[in-house]
Formats: sequence, C-alpha cells, structure tokens
Amino acid sequence: MLRYFIRISFLGNNYCGWQIQPGQISVQETIEKCISNLVKEKITIVGAGRTDSGVHATKMYAHFDTKNSVKKKDFLARINLYLPKDISILELVSVKDKSHARFDALSRTYKYFISQKKDPFKIDQSYFCKYDLDLKLMNEAAKILLKFDDFECFSKSKTDVKTFLCKINYAELKEDNGLMIFTINANRFLRNMVRAIVGTLIEVGRKRISLKDFEKIILEKNRSNAGFSAPAHGLFLTEINYDWHKIK
Repeated sequence: MLRYFIRISFLGNNYCGWQIQPGQISVQETIEKCISNLVKEKITIVGAGRTDSGVHATKMYAHFDTKNSVKKKDFLARINLYLPKDISILELVSVKDKSHARFDALSRTYKYFISQKKDPFKIDQSYFCKYDLDLKLMNEAAKILLKFDDFECFSKSKTDVKTFLCKINYAELKEDNGLMIFTINANRFLRNMVRAIVGTLIEVGRKRISLKDFEKIILEKNRSNAGFSAPAHGLFLTEINYDWHKIK
C-alpha cells in the first residue's frame, strides 16, 4: 500500500464538522467518496484533527492509503472536479508508509475573526460583536494562557479525552481593517477550546471579567466559570506543522 498526504481547504458552513457522523454530511465522508470514485477503490482518510460543525479550514491535512501509484497533477485536476465548490484539495504528497497526519503533527494554528462593524460579506466567516472591546486588555489575558498547560476550563463538557494538557506556544489578538483576529498555536487543542477561549476573552474585552478572574477560571478547571463559546463560523484552522524530512 502507498500512503499520501493531502492538503485541504474548506468552508464549514454546510457540514457537521470534519468527522463522519450518521445521517449528516461531513467533510471527511465527502472527500472519501470522491477519492474512492477517482482511484476506483474504497478509501479511508485520516485527518490531522477534528473540526466542529461550521468551522472552516484554510490548511487541513489528511492521509490515505491506496494500492496504486497516484499521479499528482492528474489527481489534483480531477479530484477538484469531483468535490463540491466549498472543498478543495490543494496538494498531494507521497510519504512513508508509517507517517500519520494526526500523530506526526507538531503543532496546529487557529485564527478567530471578530468583526466590529456589520459587513454582509463577512457574515459567514467572522463573528459580528456589537460591543466595544479593549484589545490591550484582551492581549494581557491572552498572555496568561502561556503560563498554564491544563485547560479543562475551556474544554467541552462530557468529553472522553484522557488529558486536558496542551502546550500553547502563541496567543495574540491584532486589528486589521475592522477585524479583530485572534491567533493561537499549540501542540494540541481540546474540543471547543478555541471558541471557549475567544468567548472568555470577549468578556475580558467588555470588562466583565478581570485579568485576575481570567487566571482564576483556568486554575479552577470548571467550564461553567468561563465565558460563552464563540460561534463556529468565525473560526479557521490555518496551519498544521510537520517535520517533512521525517515523514516524506
């Protein structure tokens, strides 16, 4: 069997998320069906992670195995004819047979877009927040995240994960032409983690949660003490890092 990595981008509005779910349309199942039709065999793809319903990706990776060699140029041209208009496969990379899209990922980066002015062209790709937000205060709170490694307070309740430990390498907000963009990079993320962090940072920006309270929320490890979960449509998976010298 030959193993390939694919680089994917998609808009998540029309999907239940990445992972296959009974009776719903997922990104994973949509791609699997198209690749299976193209290579004339049943294909299963393994993603680098799981995005929730409505979350987007500008750079997502997955791997699949096939019996036959795949020609990159022909594959990319044909697969994008099969795929719906809101999913694209941008790259095909031949890798070692033990390389794994999820377990070999070194870090992941998400961006969350907050619009502070009503813009119909950004309605499905950013969260319109009508409140005035203190960017400086929010960035002070974002710095606090780097002091900790247990983020149970930002994890979705009733989850089956074995650990809530994550190493956050970077977390910062910047303003750009009417958008507030939160960028966060970590070795792994818990389910709903980024959206919960963003919702809590917004509460800090509105001065409803102090920096002292923000740190206390993390220490108490209770999701109900943190802020609301920001809407999925403002969230993008934008980068997954690998040591390509090891996996190719």
